[in-house]
Amino acid sequence: MAVVGFDAGTYSSYIGVARAGGIETIANEYSDRCTPSYVSLNEKTRNMGAAAKQQAVTNFKNTVAGFKRLLGRTYQDPFVQKEMKQFFRANEVGHDKEGNVLNYMGEKQAFTAQQLVAMLLTKLKLTAEAALKTKVVDAVISVPVFYTDAERRALLDASALAGINCLRLINDTTAAALGYGITKQDLPAETEKPRVVVFADLGYSALQVSACAFNKGKLKVLAVSCDPEVGGRDFDEVLAKHFSAEFRGRYKIDPESKPKPYIRLLQECEKLKKLMSANTQAIPLNIECFMDDKDVSSKLSRDDFEQLSQHLLQRIETTLAAVMTNAKLKPNEIHSVEILGGSSRIPAFKRLVSQVFSKEPSTTLNADEAVARGCALQCAILSPTFRVRDFSISDCQLYPITLSWVPQNQMDEDSQIEVFSQFHSIPASKMLTFYRKEPFTLSAMYSQPANVPFARAEIGQFKVSGVSPQPNGESSKVKVKVRVNGSGLFSVSGATMYEKVEGEEISKEDSMEVDAQDEKKDSGNVSNGSPDEATMEQMTTDASGAATREQDQSMETQNSQEGSNGDQEKKLARFNGSMRGKKRAGKGLNGAPVKVARNHTDQLDEASKLYLWLLRVVQSYEEEGEKDDKKGGKKARKVKSVDLPIDVIVPQLNKEQLNLLIEKEGQMIMQDRLEKERADAKNSVEEYVYDMRDKLYNAYAPYIKEEDRDKFVLKLEDVENWLYDEGEDQNKQVYIDKLAELKKTGQPVQTRYREAEEWPQARDQFGGTLMHVRKFLDLYNAGDEKYSHLEKADVDKVQKCFDEKMSWWGPKMEAQSRIKPHEDPVLLVSQVLAEKKNIETTCNPIITKPKPKVEPPKEEKAEGADTSTNNSGGGDVNEQQQQQQAADSANPTDSKSPEMEVD
Repeated sequence: MAVVGFDAGTYSSYIGVARAGGIETIANEYSDRCTPSYVSLNEKTRNMGAAAKQQAVTNFKNTVAGFKRLLGRTYQDPFVQKEMKQFFRANEVGHDKEGNVLNYMGEKQAFTAQQLVAMLLTKLKLTAEAALKTKVVDAVISVPVFYTDAERRALLDASALAGINCLRLINDTTAAALGYGITKQDLPAETEKPRVVVFADLGYSALQVSACAFNKGKLKVLAVSCDPEVGGRDFDEVLAKHFSAEFRGRYKIDPESKPKPYIRLLQECEKLKKLMSANTQAIPLNIECFMDDKDVSSKLSRDDFEQLSQHLLQRIETTLAAVMTNAKLKPNEIHSVEILGGSSRIPAFKRLVSQVFSKEPSTTLNADEAVARGCALQCAILSPTFRVRDFSISDCQLYPITLSWVPQNQMDEDSQIEVFSQFHSIPASKMLTFYRKEPFTLSAMYSQPANVPFARAEIGQFKVSGVSPQPNGESSKVKVKVRVNGSGLFSVSGATMYEKVEGEEISKEDSMEVDAQDEKKDSGNVSNGSPDEATMEQMTTDASGAATREQDQSMETQNSQEGSNGDQEKKLARFNGSMRGKKRAGKGLNGAPVKVARNHTDQLDEASKLYLWLLRVVQSYEEEGEKDDKKGGKKARKVKSVDLPIDVIVPQLNKEQLNLLIEKEGQMIMQDRLEKERADAKNSVEEYVYDMRDKLYNAYAPYIKEEDRDKFVLKLEDVENWLYDEGEDQNKQVYIDKLAELKKTGQPVQTRYREAEEWPQARDQFGGTLMHVRKFLDLYNAGDEKYSHLEKADVDKVQKCFDEKMSWWGPKMEAQSRIKPHEDPVLLVSQVLAEKKNIETTCNPIITKPKPKVEPPKEEKAEGADTSTNNSGGGDVNEQQQQQQAADSANPTDSKSPEMEVD
């Protein structure tokens, strides 16, 4: 299973993969780890990546980039209109009946932003498969932190079109923070104060800043800030407008009036910007045949460039300072500031980072590849095939989310609530309690539309169906679970209705069991504060547990102190309710009988003593309830839970639309494959023509007659002319037939050349084998002891094989020596090697047959003599040992060490 992470950026993309050796970034077919985010469509095929960028000038009408910024938006969106005027002026853009942005390319075919992103993801997927030699199915894809719910869903649709199962969408800065934290060995322990690191990502089209807190094995995003309209391309735009104004005055040309020269100017401005980042002196700008056959030139220094970009630098400074305000941090509380993104190399940006955070920016991360590597790490964490160090991730929700509904009656005052505040930890869930008699609809929207860079504040509508009143006509209790998952998508994940069923008279134990289950469900949903007493009751979430079920590594949204406070408030609230309501059925706060120990309380603190006293009071009331229940029967209240269906209406492709686009994408992939095969067949013909025409006058010259060569050369020239005329656009089979026709004449020439090159070596090998067999026969006939063990029948077999090969070899050699180079050989190298192998197979087993081993004769001795000898020998040994021991005891000083003698 491949573990892949895609950083599909606005201008360039990177692919991170997890292998046995670690995380690495793979290269494309051009040996470049950076794949441009370009798509170019022609009449019969499409190009993605580097090949598409090469056509940005020559085929500018059908080449597009930056389409990722249009995901999930409609044509009337002001953001889309601005993008069209600035960065899509060379493309023809329209909109369909649903308002999705389209780019008409090639034969006026319409492609939505999702389809264009899917084409780019398909290119990245094929590149990864070529490098890993396996299929890529699952992946993690990065997204900007400012992406809304609609944009994230559109990206998921694009990944589905490309055949990629997106395990998770991860924010750019969070992916970089993951790659930073998981490799650090010196992070503080969980109980210590976390290390706060700021990540500033200045990319091609946007600025993203996040403050992250690190503990050992944990990452928590505290806050983020962003500016979606400040990036490297805006600096390029500043330079292009400056030079356009200069060229209008000097050369009387207007580059902005025509797309092609303006695209060339933007490319040159990008190069100039990179050079100015590394040099302080003025950098020249020279473009030949720029417009109206005029060559233009100019120059610009870094100081002048910063002065022109002052308005952009001010926006960057504001965004950098905002992250400290959002996270409530001071510069001295920040450990370091990591900068990443291609545009972070601008010296002015580094200077602003130093001024705002009062510390020099750190460049320990790869500015271009850090996000892709972080995505691959996240994919490895989610993958069951990789074993990764435990590391939990808690991201944050940038935009607060409000849930609204239609009140059941006019007495209900509250009809909305903010379920997730700004910078709320995600993934997270919350439980909401409603009392309804009929189905109702929940509408989710962003609480602060003015701060959301999206035209629509609505997230979606969720209709809860199947709600019915209780048998007594009262409203039913409905619990709705809302969730923001690890990808930042909001959803109503479930709804449950509780029905009260009056049962027959039952025993006390059964009643306790039913009520205990009911209270257990209630106790699992505890609010951070006091429960809401309105129509809707807001309950808490266990974000950590929910994330575990979805294989998301996340931190707990509440610490243990908050949890204990919530439990105490819950118990106190239930105690008050029991005092006000009817008598309880002999169960404790958690649905089980209360048994409070009345000893060992001296060692507890005052709070614990008070808590135990309250439990004893509750126990006394429950004991009274038990007595009452024993006197008379009780009608038990059974509660039945029913899961309710939820109809979801969100801005996302439905199943039919998705399947239709997937089919269209599959057709385009097949067309790309057929076109590649056709182009390869054409290139094979062209390559054969050039190769043969060159060698016919050099290496192949002796192996073809002069008149045949002249005819063949004319034929090759005719095929060459055909390739650039009628054969420019033919089917694959036409090229295959044309190549086969040429090989009918050229293949014999190539065969004669190859035979002439390989014949001397094959001849010497065969002759050496015959000489080896002849030498064996001569030694055997001479009576050599080495071969005396061989049987005569085997030797006769060798003699027969030798005579046959010699009778075959002599005439063939004589005929071969008489042929000319341009004539076909009488004897092929392959035939000689086959005969050589035949000789070796027949003769070598006989020649190398080893002699049988001869065992020496065994000496027979009398059994009695052996026995006496052994006994006598044993006696001598024992006698020698006894004599040696006596000598040692007689001379004890001989066994002592030299030190002992000195003493």
